[in-house]
Amino acid sequence: MSIGHALLGLLESGPRHGYDLKRAFDEKFGHDRPLHYGQVYSTMSRLLKNGLVEVDGVEAGDGPDRKRYAITDAGITDVARWLATPEKPEPYLQSTLYTKVVLALMTGRDASDLLDTQRAEHLRLMRILTDRKRRGDLADQLVCDHALFHLEADLRWLELTAARLDGLTKEVRG
Repeated sequence: MSIGHALLGLLESGPRHGYDLKRAFDEKFGHDRPLHYGQVYSTMSRLLKNGLVEVDGVEAGDGPDRKRYAITDAGITDVARWLATPEKPEPYLQSTLYTKVVLALMTGRDASDLLDTQRAEHLRLMRILTDRKRRGDLADQLVCDHALFHLEADLRWLELTAARLDGLTKEVRG
């Protein structure tokens, strides 16, 4: 995810301080990975330098002055372009799971144990996400669905690999 674009998008609803941007980001997008304040301010500094935001006001406080940022017309155009550009699908052709299976076979280890352990870990995470989905709002449900669908695809791959393990063992060791 482009943090800069997400912050710009949040600014489209109106000017905000860095603290407010962090809180809004964490609430909407950062459930599992909240932003650090330093990351917000370094991103805002870069966006300011690039003319995508401007300082809309400065308030004196107990500590450093608090800047309120506003998105510029160039920032709005940049967000619109980013939203309209499709993300490159990631085919995961050289996944860590595949590498582990092949290395287990090459070194004479039991790859079926590896697959069983991985399957159990996927199922554990799926239970956690399903519970979170039940308790969450619509936005959180969509985030959980996205993760669950990826985990389901991994599970299908694990099952397929387990079914083909004898043939793969012959190829790898052959």
